[in-house]
Amino acid sequence: MKTNLLGIALLFTVVFAMNSCSSDATETSSDTLAKKEIVENYVYSTDELETMKLINEYRVSIGLNTLEKINHISFKSEEHNNYMIVNNVVNHNDFVARSENIINALGAKTVGENIAYNFSSPKAAVQAWLNSPTHKENIEGDYTNFGIAIRVNPTTGKKYYTNIFAKI
Repeated sequence: MKTNLLGIALLFTVVFAMNSCSSDATETSSDTLAKKEIVENYVYSTDELETMKLINEYRVSIGLNTLEKINHISFKSEEHNNYMIVNNVVNHNDFVARSENIINALGAKTVGENIAYNFSSPKAAVQAWLNSPTHKENIEGDYTNFGIAIRVNPTTGKKYYTNIFAKI
């Protein structure tokens, strides 16, 4: 019975993830999932640090807690940017796998994701997210941690942003 419910919940999450291009969230119990290897080292660029700073400043301005960065989440964000660059797409493909990894590895209760493409600065990307109700919902969400990666497509010069949020 528990397996059937988990299967139904996973199916619902996949359908939800595939139908939302701005943000996705999933909830799963970490008690039934094995812990995975955690990536501890991540080198942040100036733009990544600035983006996290802007998100936290906004959260504080509306009375919310700041989010603590977790290198593993930034690594998963970087993996997704690399996928989007290699495949020349902008999407949330494999969000369920990223969120399950964060749930398994870090014990997250919920996970959400924002992506952005072709913004020249952290300020422009964060402002675009705040102007989008579904992206803004993630920025204002009940999260405790986050990670971010910003990568430039070497062929086009365009920037890819992946920002993952987690409640741990």
